Amino acid sequence: MTQPAPDRPRPRPTDGRPARTRPARLTWAQVRAQWPLALVLIGVAVALGFVVLERWRRGAFLLGVVALAAAALRLCLPDGRARLLGVRSKRFDVVFYVGIGAVILWLATSVDSLGTG
Repeated sequence: MTQPAPDRPRPRPTDGRPARTRPARLTWAQVRAQWPLALVLIGVAVALGFVVLERWRRGAFLLGVVALAAAALRLCLPDGRARLLGVRSKRFDVVFYVGIGAVILWLATSVDSLGTG
């Protein structure tokens, strides 16, 4: 028998461990607080949808715009509100997002479409 009978009290750990061993449930407020990351991930999903539908230039352009939007969100929001959008320091994150966005935008606009002369 792995579980104690329902009418018997469960034994309490005596070594100072907390009684609850399962992780706490995720609340709606915690999920809602991640709106900057959710906004960026929705933009990435739409961009990848364009790429899958063989509109790779539009998808790449949108991906660059999403990276620049992530930089703007990271720059404008305080660290407590940016949450998972912030990985390193604010300066590093903004420079990284702007760099990635600029390179992707440059590639999307400079590469000719296939099959055109």
